[in-house]
Amino acid sequence: MVVGLDIGTSYIRVAIGDYDENGKFRILGTSCEKSMGLRNGNIVNIEAASNAIRNAIDNAEQNAGVDIVSCYVSVGGDQIEGENATGKVAVSPKGKSQREVSKDDIERVIESATAVQIAMDRERLHVITQDYIVDGISGIKDPMHRLGVCLEAAVHIITASRTTIQNIRSCINRAGYMMNGVMLKTLAAQKAVATEDEKELGSIIVDMGAGTTDILVLVHDAPVYTASIPVGGNMVTNDIAIVKGIPVAEAERIKIEYGCCWMENISPDATLIINGIGGRPPEEITQAELCDIIMPRMEEIFTMVLNKIIEKTNLTQLSGNIILTGAGARMDGIIELVQNVFGTSAVRIGLPERLGGIEENYEGPEWATAIGLVLACKDDVKHHDLKKNRKHLSSEKEGKGGNIVKRFLKSLF
Repeated sequence: MVVGLDIGTSYIRVAIGDYDENGKFRILGTSCEKSMGLRNGNIVNIEAASNAIRNAIDNAEQNAGVDIVSCYVSVGGDQIEGENATGKVAVSPKGKSQREVSKDDIERVIESATAVQIAMDRERLHVITQDYIVDGISGIKDPMHRLGVCLEAAVHIITASRTTIQNIRSCINRAGYMMNGVMLKTLAAQKAVATEDEKELGSIIVDMGAGTTDILVLVHDAPVYTASIPVGGNMVTNDIAIVKGIPVAEAERIKIEYGCCWMENISPDATLIINGIGGRPPEEITQAELCDIIMPRMEEIFTMVLNKIIEKTNLTQLSGNIILTGAGARMDGIIELVQNVFGTSAVRIGLPERLGGIEENYEGPEWATAIGLVLACKDDVKHHDLKKNRKHLSSEKEGKGGNIVKRFLKSLF
């Protein structure tokens, strides 16, 4: 089995997947539990966070009918940094003729590209190759066995706060589980929602969570920019609470049930009821009044996203889609608003593919990261199982017939 754990500011989501008897990958079970001990994507209370993680995984175990030992976890927010780097090595000594690029040459050029100074308080999460260049010819996905004199590589390096990773590991261990690995949440999300064409043509993943909005820009099936802004759905909720003078919990309720961020989607006479607080009677307001509060903040958030992308990337390279994930992508009118901010119709909601399961309740954009984690790491599990099976078969071929007989006799009793 492979388990994906998405620790968000408001909710923790768990997805469990495995291969069936026909070799087809399936989601066995999921769970979604309220987060505790987090603020803006950062763990601020280890004990509370570990208890919430334990509850989420326990419920996923019960839903799937399995026992979990370990999990893969996502990380995002302002503790993430991404940078582009290049490396260059000689394939043939100076004055010598061309020779084929070897595995050793590829390893050397990646090592050269990643020889950048990383602060002591940071940990390298991913090194993803964007492009290989052999003797000035770019756009090479795999340079192995190509003739050349010089090999170059362009890579994207993603790092995270070392303290953040240690806190996540501590929470998972306290909950009684092991951490298999860590993956950037938008990198995981694109595994679940982006098509091969979208990744190749150049697309933007925007994950709108409660505390942060994370960005991943893909060009030619590789990230060229990763970033995060420290605002999300909670900022919208707070605006509603302040303007209407109501508790945050009530503001969150009406946002989820009636929230819309595009005025043209609202019927002029649509109304809603705000529950009375502290002896006050319930208040009736129009949905247009609520949109007047929500729309400017959502527009501000996506304008910040656009400005960050313009500052760091070349928008003319992007002919794919803007793909919206995270719970914030559920809001009515978000497609129209993002189309207006970015000046393009190429906007869609990122929904994970259907992968079976007793209840397919993981099809919303808020599940993109958890399902993406499972999809991204499923091959590791399969290769691990194949390796174990080969080792098991080789031990039997070495003449250990007595062990086979013992296993057979044990199976009878």
